[in-house]
Amino acid sequence: MNLGRMLAVARKELLQLKRDRLSLAMIMGVPTLELLMFGFAINLDVRHLPAAVLDQAGTALSRELVDELASSQVLDLRKRLVAPQEVIALLRRGEVSAAVVIPPDFEARLQRGDRPAWQLVVDGSDQSVQAAARQLAAFPLGSLRGLPEPSAGVEIVNFYNPERRAPVNTVPGLVGVILTMTMVLFTAMALVREQERGNLEMLIATPLSPLELTVGKVLPYVAIGLVQVTLILLLGWVVFGVPVRGSLLDVYGASLCFIVASLALGIFISTLAKTQFQSMQVTLFAFMPQILLSGFMFPFNGMPQVAQWLAEAMPLTHFLRLIRGVMLRSARLTELWPELLALLAFTVVMLAVAVARTKKRLA
Repeated sequence: MNLGRMLAVARKELLQLKRDRLSLAMIMGVPTLELLMFGFAINLDVRHLPAAVLDQAGTALSRELVDELASSQVLDLRKRLVAPQEVIALLRRGEVSAAVVIPPDFEARLQRGDRPAWQLVVDGSDQSVQAAARQLAAFPLGSLRGLPEPSAGVEIVNFYNPERRAPVNTVPGLVGVILTMTMVLFTAMALVREQERGNLEMLIATPLSPLELTVGKVLPYVAIGLVQVTLILLLGWVVFGVPVRGSLLDVYGASLCFIVASLALGIFISTLAKTQFQSMQVTLFAFMPQILLSGFMFPFNGMPQVAQWLAEAMPLTHFLRLIRGVMLRSARLTELWPELLALLAFTVVMLAVAVARTKKRLA
């Protein structure tokens, strides 16, 4: 072994990395991104869950209970309801994650102490909401006159996942996670591969427009994505007993919108990368923030406001709300239209930028 020759090879590799500005950016960007997200954005303590209040007692003591719960900062009491039916409707549409229900005989229940004095109705399709409910049940409410210990005074009603099984929450989320990784990576690599093999020059000579070239190249991956969705749903049902409570047509409609959005992101990445290795690097860089900030792994409502704004710009965040709403809460896509609109906007922006960059590259 010759040390000089080895150092020469090492120097050559460093010079090559220095010329590859995209790889150099990944070397610096990935650890920086991870540090910032785990240091600032990731918080296992759930805060400011969107919630509603149904106060059927309307007494000074019930109002004091509501104020005390609001001071815990676990719940963000945004809506005041007048009928129990409103609780179910809001939970199904995903507008709230929890609801405080105070019955008309609230004070009588407190005095007797033989049954829970109030209810906390939660969306059990999200495990972080379940954790927040347990956290809230242990919150000290001793300043409230006549209120017993919270564990005895509150009844937690778990909608959509009463058994609190983790796969019920995880499997729908995995549909989005798997599609994100495969669709973006396959699309980016497929387009970059044409350039590496020299086929792009031959395609330029054809009457194809940049839009026809990019969309036609990735169109087969739409079918591949739908096959993956079918496989995940079947395995989730057979192996883990995860139900599809909503319409299958809505499930596939939401999945199709997300597949198209992921393909648009892959097309955009292909305009940044010059090699398949670079496309893999950029795909990883785009994948990490989505899986960490979307609410799949960590509570969305526990993140700082800036991290939530960033997550709202990512397609996986909106797809998780769609797929969990349809599969677990029997929601219709028409009820979840803001999430569909966000996916459509993301797709249009990514395709517009990608086509503009492709035109510039072909010019």
